[in-house]
Amino acid sequence: MIRDASLDDLDALVRIENACFETDRLSRRNFRYMLTRAHASLQVDAHGDQLRAYVLTLFHAGTSLARLYSVAVLPAFQGQGIGARLIEAAETTALEHECIAMRLEVREDNPASISLYERLGYHRIGNHPDYYEDHMAALRMEKRLVPTLAQSMVQVPYYRQTLDFTCGPASLMMAMKALHKDVVLDREEEIRLWRESTTVFMTSGHGGCGPYGMALAAFHRGFNVEVYVNDEGALFVDSVRSEEKKEVIRLVQADFLRELRDSSVQLHFHALDIESIHTAFDEGAIPVVLISSYRIYHEKFPHWVVITGFDERYVYVHDPYVDEEKGKTATDVINMPILKKDFQRMARYGKSGLRAVLLLREKSEE
Repeated sequence: MIRDASLDDLDALVRIENACFETDRLSRRNFRYMLTRAHASLQVDAHGDQLRAYVLTLFHAGTSLARLYSVAVLPAFQGQGIGARLIEAAETTALEHECIAMRLEVREDNPASISLYERLGYHRIGNHPDYYEDHMAALRMEKRLVPTLAQSMVQVPYYRQTLDFTCGPASLMMAMKALHKDVVLDREEEIRLWRESTTVFMTSGHGGCGPYGMALAAFHRGFNVEVYVNDEGALFVDSVRSEEKKEVIRLVQADFLRELRDSSVQLHFHALDIESIHTAFDEGAIPVVLISSYRIYHEKFPHWVVITGFDERYVYVHDPYVDEEKGKTATDVINMPILKKDFQRMARYGKSGLRAVLLLREKSEE
């Protein structure tokens, strides 16, 4: 019988884990967290009073993506189809959470599990070198849980931000790389872009990057850029309390705007809705969009993402931030599916409802 796990199952879950894995084990504390606090589903196969197996599924807040985090079957019961039934139960649960895709990681030296996933309809979408504690690489796999919609997708290489305040540069780098193969994705360029486009102060700590500085940085690298901002005033001034810092933000942005108006960058002071962004994407633009992180990370800070695709109901994005404290990996943030109506709501920031979009297009011919 497959059922939801409870805290009464903790001892049995730890026994299954220790019997099935030599490294990368979940601890009793990990299982307790998954049962009580995580946005997750933990299901078990029970035969009488004995637990024979479990499956753990994670859900990514704000998106329509689930992750098959772990499946374990006691050695004495392997080869009886229990794992497959648990995976199918996990997929059903994911659909109940309105997820359209399930992703997972599996060791490259585990052909039995890879074969099982492939039989169940999972396909390979990439790999993670040196992923496990013993340095073994992981395959990334995915299965669509609903009938595939007609998707328009662009191959956007993924780059993970290396600092808390460089989501803008990381997103900009991914967009530029999608348009020009010679763009280098490395930390040196990430920091360089941040230095060029920072507003100096934003929230606490190091300053983040606003749309004007990022647009100039892309323009200086030869890309055609359009900027859409729904506020002609200074942006992000409400993020700091000090009047001196507010004045610095105003001065920096005024300088950016003067340079933008002297360039060929197209500057528009109105919002761009999701359908207009979709149209621009279909015409060859790569959109970089400011969102509020609250719907995904439950923290209120401005955050940049890059759009990688659309279908009739969903927008797909690369998020440069990987929340490792919540057990996330790049598998969770690459081509994340988000309902268009949800993305429209999250694509604004602050009390003023700031909306900002950069549309990058191929470099002009020299």
